[in-house]
Amino acid sequence: MIIVQNAYLSDDIAEKMFVCDLERCKGACCTEGDSGAPLEEAELPVLEEVFEAVKPFLTPAGLQAIQEQGKYVIDEDGDLATPTVGNRECAYATYDAKGVLKCAIEQAYLAGKIAYRKPISCHLYPIRVTKYDQFEALNYHRWQICDAACTLGSSLQVPLYKFLREPLVRKYGQAWYDELLAAIAEREPTS
Repeated sequence: MIIVQNAYLSDDIAEKMFVCDLERCKGACCTEGDSGAPLEEAELPVLEEVFEAVKPFLTPAGLQAIQEQGKYVIDEDGDLATPTVGNRECAYATYDAKGVLKCAIEQAYLAGKIAYRKPISCHLYPIRVTKYDQFEALNYHRWQICDAACTLGSSLQVPLYKFLREPLVRKYGQAWYDELLAAIAEREPTS
């Protein structure tokens, strides 16, 4: 386990090799699972604020799901999440010309329409964050749909914490990430 400030990270985050391979998985993490993407309470007003700019990037089915369910929902576990289309894919998921699922929120961001990239849970995936009173636990979510990402990460020798540098800095800050790098360096044997 690695401890950085109030975050407890599983060893997998330092040791697992991982690089998303969207050509192979087609963005399956946007369609698989029990509910939509987890949301933080602070993200709810942001979703409200950016919605009109995101709307043109949504699929008709996604837009309909959002109109029927709302921009966010409370899932079966009582957690905040994005709505889904047919209890399957995230309502904010959209397809590119190759049939790869992308995030409509992120597409609006990349087009310069909004400053919010996408829900932090999506940006951090396959790291899942569990909040406790005094700390947060960060764990690598093992899922067969990411086997291609593990293979690509291994071939490129990119550990998960490096692949997810940008979202980790987004969530915790650069100083926190620098502490993470130092903690991981301390664990590595010297030659």
